[in-house]
Amino acid sequence: MPVNRAQHVVRAKAPLRVSFCGGGTDVPPYPEMRGGLVLCSTIDRYAYATLIPRLDDEISIESLDYSTVTHGNVDEPLAYDGKLDLAKAVVNRFHSQPRGMKLFLHSDAPPGSGLGSSSALVVALVAALGSYQDVSLSRHELARLAWEVERLDMAIEGGLQDQYASAFGGFNLLTFTAEGVGVEPLDLRPEVMNELAYRLILVYTGKTRMSGSIIAQQVEGYRAEAPEVLAALDEMKQITLQMKEMLVHGRLDEFGDLLDSAWQSKQRLASGISTPEIDELYAAARKAGALGGKITGAGGGGHLLLFCQFDKRHRIRDAVERTGASVEGFSFEPRGVQTWTVE
Repeated sequence: MPVNRAQHVVRAKAPLRVSFCGGGTDVPPYPEMRGGLVLCSTIDRYAYATLIPRLDDEISIESLDYSTVTHGNVDEPLAYDGKLDLAKAVVNRFHSQPRGMKLFLHSDAPPGSGLGSSSALVVALVAALGSYQDVSLSRHELARLAWEVERLDMAIEGGLQDQYASAFGGFNLLTFTAEGVGVEPLDLRPEVMNELAYRLILVYTGKTRMSGSIIAQQVEGYRAEAPEVLAALDEMKQITLQMKEMLVHGRLDEFGDLLDSAWQSKQRLASGISTPEIDELYAAARKAGALGGKITGAGGGGHLLLFCQFDKRHRIRDAVERTGASVEGFSFEPRGVQTWTVE
């Protein structure tokens, strides 16, 4: 018998991601004009959405992370007032609500972490609402809808990689053109993935950041045809392709070296991508033996991804922790967004 979703709790989880190279080339208008490329992988950190049907017409949305609740009604669009507006925008896209609902949201990382947590939360919420309303969405359609909610409905500055990474999951080379988004899964050998995870260190800098101003600077530089910005974006695409080849062929030391090249190129996109604290942290890691590394998001804070020799891990860990940063364990997640029901 088909599931009566009106009587079931619907839950969804969408993985966060680490970006190895190419972030910035996915931010319009660059991809439409010159084509963007991003190499990334999802990790075992998630954004969660839970939908509980109600018997009345009330809609409530609660952030478990921030102890914030907002209310509305199925008879009219939810009003944007600065309180959980991004979640409201998703609900407004699914405007034909048959009855009220309770929505609960939380994430394993805060906004500004550089791990794509805000977009993953939107992906999870789109998946939960789609499942509840029996709306069939392909992963491409789901990612596109999540992107439209963030970038068009809410006018939040940013690119396209986060939504597609979270919807599809795994290691992917993402391509961005005027014709759309392509997702090329990387068929990496298990020993390569295990070794890569063993030799990567994820470091929380201790500060979140809002990426909008950094991205706005990058877009302004591109529109003004600033030579430094154009050269950096073009260079990052070439490094992205090289990094993909290093992963496919298991040449991980060269992959680590390219992480450093990617970081140097990224810093030329806009001011504020690095900070004195990040520079100090990265310099300490390099001195302790890190082959390379980069900020995982737009910059200014969040998480730093470092690649090391296996026998230098302990030294690098000690060095970065002395700067006040913290090392966080993680594993790669091969699956994208998932939904399920709970009786």
